[in-house]
Amino acid sequence: MSAAHPKTYTAYAFTEKGGPLKPITLEWKDPQPGEIVAKVLACGVCASDMAAKYQALPGVQYPIVPGHEIVGEVVAVPTTEQRWKIGQRVGSGWHGGHCHACENCVKGDYITCEKQDINGILRHGGYAEYVTLRTEAVAAIPDGIDPAEAAPLFCAGVTTFNSLRNMSCRPPDYVAVQGIGGLGHLGVQFSKAMGFRTIALSTSSAKEELARSLGADVYIDSSKENATEALQRLGGARLIMCTAPNPQIIRDMIPALAARGELLVLALTDDATISLGSLIGKGLSIRGWPSGVASDSADTLEFAKANNIKVMVEKFPLAKANEAFDHRSSARFRAVLIP
Repeated sequence: MSAAHPKTYTAYAFTEKGGPLKPITLEWKDPQPGEIVAKVLACGVCASDMAAKYQALPGVQYPIVPGHEIVGEVVAVPTTEQRWKIGQRVGSGWHGGHCHACENCVKGDYITCEKQDINGILRHGGYAEYVTLRTEAVAAIPDGIDPAEAAPLFCAGVTTFNSLRNMSCRPPDYVAVQGIGGLGHLGVQFSKAMGFRTIALSTSSAKEELARSLGADVYIDSSKENATEALQRLGGARLIMCTAPNPQIIRDMIPALAARGELLVLALTDDATISLGSLIGKGLSIRGWPSGVASDSADTLEFAKANNIKVMVEKFPLAKANEAFDHRSSARFRAVLIP
């Protein structure tokens, strides 16, 4: 079953390792059981799309259409589909599907599936007019959310929201967010909405007004004072969420943790030399966190809507996919492709 659709459509793909995005024409394919096809309404541009460009993960094959912050309208479903209907607004993130059979899947830990499918990396993603999605990787979009603002919630949003709710900190603990960018501006808002005393950490005073408007109770500008010492004067942070890719700054945050504190690394960054013995005295932990599956994305969207979380985006037409990709790190704060 399908709505009207073209025989072919345009997508932007990496066609060789390290090369630019190029327009390609894809033939329409009806969805198979376990799949739906959506007309793309918005797709966020994420730093981890670099994995497609540089074949950074095993299994990347060219041409590959990147994009894993996808929002679209369902236009085709197989006759076997019972949940998703034509006309529904849906989205999908990094997690593009799971095998249901590996040890992690049997335990229900689908995000760590040993054979995880990945949108925009191992299967074509959302830099396109249409996208085919696996049904177990799809979440519904609540009414009243702009598709361009919903799209980043499928990666930057679910990564910050889902990791925070799975850490050991509890309100009214101090949660510090290092970096007020694409992830950080959401991390500050989610932390505040969850009831934590929220600290914004930055390397200049430029984002203080913004950070406070997003809910930061404390703003620490490391160009004016030592951030570690400032946090220590507050008794330390129970959680430091690291969203900016600066390994030296991240490493130096460890002494700023309170007892039993956790350093949560979400930024894709380079290696850092860490004194492992420094973790022992206060029982500290260093954590990473994968983004989440469709149900986690659904929770993120509902929480964001209920708490008026503001997703700050810059919009680019699909035809300017290369410009959007090049602008991904300087956008304020997430670059998003729209039709």
